[in-house]
Parts: sequence; C-alpha cells; structure tokens
Amino acid sequence: MGNGMAALPVVFHRPKAGSKETEWEDCAGHDGGDPAAARPARFVVVDGATEAYDSLRWVRQLVASFLGKDRDGGTPALTTQGLDEWFGRMQQRWLDEAPRTFANVFEERKFHEDGSFATFLGCEIHGLGGPRPSWSAAALGDAVLFHVRGGRVVGLLPQLGPEDFGLNPEGLFTQPSQRGRMRAALVFDAAPLTVGDWLFLATDAFAQWLTRCERDAGSGCWRMLAEIEHPADFARLVDRERRARRMKNDDVTLLRVEIAPADADVLVVCR
Repeated sequence: MGNGMAALPVVFHRPKAGSKETEWEDCAGHDGGDPAAARPARFVVVDGATEAYDSLRWVRQLVASFLGKDRDGGTPALTTQGLDEWFGRMQQRWLDEAPRTFANVFEERKFHEDGSFATFLGCEIHGLGGPRPSWSAAALGDAVLFHVRGGRVVGLLPQLGPEDFGLNPEGLFTQPSQRGRMRAALVFDAAPLTVGDWLFLATDAFAQWLTRCERDAGSGCWRMLAEIEHPADFARLVDRERRARRMKNDDVTLLRVEIAPADADVLVVCR
C-alpha cells in the first residue's frame, strides 16, 4: 500500500454510577504524530486510584507529558530506560508542584507518605506513511491493549484473563522510593498492523469486561464495539452491563483506534 495507512482514534468514557463527570479519575489522549517527519502516533490511557491523593492531577500530568503536550515537550521512549527516566521526571514534577498549603496535617501526610497512583498503558504506531506500519506498547498495571484482526484478538498487553484483575495492580507511584518496583513491573509488546485492524485500549473495569465478552461472544464483541458511533451509545452499553452485574462499577475508558487506508477522511473524537 504505497500511500500508507491512517490511525483513526476515538475516546469513550463513563464515570462510576452515581458520580459526576468531573469525578472521572481515568484519563486518555492521543496525538496523530507526523509520518513525514517519522514522528509516531501516540495513544495513552491511565487509571487513577480513587483513594489516592489528588489522582486527577496525577493522571492529567502523565497523559500530557506522554503526548508531549506539557511544558518540557519531551516524550518518553517506550523502553525500560526511557520510561524509567520519565518516571523520575514525573515524580519530581509532582513534588515541585506540591500545594503551597494543606487543609490539615492528615492531608499533608497523605501527600508526602502515600502520594498518588495510576495504572498506565502507552502505545505508539510507527510507519503509517509506509507499507509496513506497526504498534509498540508498554504497560504497567491492568489497563489492557487488545489488537483485533478479522474479529479475533491477535495481540494482548498485558496478558490478562478475566480472573487476573485484582485490587492491587502495579502502576505509576508518585513516591521516588517505588521507582525500582515500577521499572521491574513494566511489560512490552509490538506487532505489525494492516488495514482493517483495530486497537482497543481500556482501563481495568472495561478491560475485564472485554476479556469476558471476547470469551463468550467472540467476533460479535469486537463488531459491536467497532459500530459504536456516539458517547451516548457507549454510556448505554456500560449502564446495561453494570445493571446486569457483568461490569464492575468503576470509571471506564475505551480508546479505540481503527487502522484505515491513508485516504480515509473521517476522524471522530468523542471525549
């Protein structure tokens, strides 16, 4: 395919039942890159811990930095060394931007001793301007990337089944003392892409539901998700599955990427 391919992203999300939109503690984003300059497209989802200190600030900081949209403009390489160095920069920024004052001594102790926490899944797509594009990704925790081709999963990162989603996943901590643990827990994968492929990046509650949906419905699961066109449709799906107790009541986020011919001229972004 001499004209290359295009990655068409859309983000859907739904806060916990009973929560306001402003209380959604996941975060997601994407950057189309620049094939002419060999700058890859980037996609990221993170899931902030509800009980952590100011998880909204932490997840937004991580997403903006990963996409190169913060003040330093640098993006981490998807390697152990590149991400480890990024962890250090993110932790230092968290400390540098600490509140000037705290509401009470308990809040101050929570900031310094407990800090914040988020699971992380970052992905790049390389070579969209050429005949052989591919994705590469890094994960820390239980946000999951599903690579789907022809109605079946051909790639999964991390390798999690329905029973593997726990209460204490690995993730990105704000405490510098956790940096070695984070580095050791990173997992990576990569694979070629072709027109018609889909990437689905999901935070834990939706990812767990997806592993069950794929097991029970096979290709019908992915066809249903590919056909969602509006946030209201996604909200109805999530609400229905929560009522049926097939999906945990937690913030959910889905970043869907369609791999299409480069002349595709429709880009839908729902956030």
